[in-house]
Amino acid sequence: MSEVTDPYQPGTPCWVDLAAPDQQAAIDFYSQVLGWTGKIGPAETGGYAVCELHGKPVAGIMAAVPMGGQPAPPTVWTTYLAAADAEAASQAVSTAGGTVLMPVMDVMALGRMGVVADPTGAVFGIWQARDFPGAGVVNEAGALIWNELNTTEPSAAGTFYQAAFGIDSSPMEGAEHYYGLTVNDRPVGGMQPMSAQMPADTPSHWLAYFAVDDADATVAKVTAAGGAVLQEPFDMVAGRMAVVSDPQGATFAVIHPKPMQQG
Repeated sequence: MSEVTDPYQPGTPCWVDLAAPDQQAAIDFYSQVLGWTGKIGPAETGGYAVCELHGKPVAGIMAAVPMGGQPAPPTVWTTYLAAADAEAASQAVSTAGGTVLMPVMDVMALGRMGVVADPTGAVFGIWQARDFPGAGVVNEAGALIWNELNTTEPSAAGTFYQAAFGIDSSPMEGAEHYYGLTVNDRPVGGMQPMSAQMPADTPSHWLAYFAVDDADATVAKVTAAGGAVLQEPFDMVAGRMAVVSDPQGATFAVIHPKPMQQG
């Protein structure tokens, strides 16, 4: 199933968004590379763009501007985990050793959100849905298909996400040093130790994967549109993937999944 009709279970990645210094350029890039449509939103939402694929919300792009005396956010993709109660989830993050970076706030009638970090430093969002449940399409070309935690301490991270969100982690069969993340036994993402191929100063982070019909052709689109290739396309257990960055420096992964990964 590609279209999302059921609410996201707490602990499940439900949305991703990007903060970019040049919002319009980011919208143009992802439209070109992944086939999205989007435009800068109204002033009351800070211009937040809800990009769509086949008429369904697929990801958000906002302007990276200073807010409330805080510096502008970094140019990164942020993964949001669904929560039944954002305030309680934020408290659970603190109790489990994480850090609250942006206290929970209302986003009009759409929902409630906060931004936090796990004990290893990986930043992510919390989303309590009201009128907006999150991504309306996943697991198909151009849409989000996987969220992966790259962490300096898998054991500490695993303990944290279980305590704060009920996310279980266990070694993934056929993938060395890789852990599957599950909510109520349903796969929702992955976790791995920080790769030696990453720059030494790379912090723990969540990486968003977008499905594509052809990883090599998509990488060619990325470079043609001004982006960079961080990891050339390669074959792995789930399909053929690559890690790239957009022209403004936001990192993401693309994957042409093996058929068993579709669902």
